Amino acid sequence: QVQLVESGGGSVQAGGSLRLSCAGSSATLRSYAMGWFRQAPGKEREFVAATAWNGINTYYADSVKGRFIISRDNAESTIYLQMNTLKPEDTAVYYCAADSALWRLTSYEGSMDYWGQGTQVTVSS
Repeated sequence: QVQLVESGGGSVQAGGSLRLSCAGSSATLRSYAMGWFRQAPGKEREFVAATAWNGINTYYADSVKGRFIISRDNAESTIYLQMNTLKPEDTAVYYCAADSALWRLTSYEGSMDYWGQGTQVTVSS
């Protein structure tokens, strides 16, 4: 069983930055590809970014490409989402998720094996 705990959410003005963290509390995340997803009020959850186990292979949604960076520290069993140039439409609850397929980079949330509880990000104009 993998437990994921997100942190780093908060409120920021448009154009600002936040860094989200996702820590694996009961197992190393080295054995998992990892993803970030988000869900805005009244909308379906959507894919944001993914990284393979090595932290080198990454994949981004078009809406965040060039603004967000996903990274990981396997020694610390933590992944990060650096969010820059934030926009009001980035407002959502952000979830990290673990995929037991080490190399898979997918936007399909059905491929994820474990989920965190989410952290709120609010961007004001």
